[in-house]
Amino acid sequence: MESLFYVRLGLSKNTTNIKEHTMDYKQLAQTAIDAKKMAYVPYSKFRVGAALLTKSGKTYTGCNVESAAYSPTCCAERTALVKAVSEGEKEFAAIAVAGSAEGGAPQYCYPCGVCRQFLNEFATSDMEVIVVKTADDYRVHSFDEILPHGFGPENLK
Repeated sequence: MESLFYVRLGLSKNTTNIKEHTMDYKQLAQTAIDAKKMAYVPYSKFRVGAALLTKSGKTYTGCNVESAAYSPTCCAERTALVKAVSEGEKEFAAIAVAGSAEGGAPQYCYPCGVCRQFLNEFATSDMEVIVVKTADDYRVHSFDEILPHGFGPENLK
């Protein structure tokens, strides 16, 4: 019989990139869903929430905040990361991301390219990225899976 861990992810035990976890994915997923409610999205109407878990165990939330000029818009993932770094955190275990159009069905929402690059500044290969449809329906990826061959601080040495 498959464990709840594999059933929740919709994966089989034969999946190669899954390891045993003690992290409460459901709680982190729900925190991202709750953060999505705070989004300021008068233009796109697409709400995103993020919950960033530090290796010290603290969680920082973020939501997307749009601007009429569009380019200064800040994504949920970057909001959470900036909050964490501004309070001295620089080591992260996981980030959960939840997004959906207003009035639309929840969908798996992956970090955009800019957020992936921004996260790469601090991410390690074992950092997990949880893309959330609901608190019970999410996918877990390693950071290296969503940004293979990324350019980061180690490339400048």
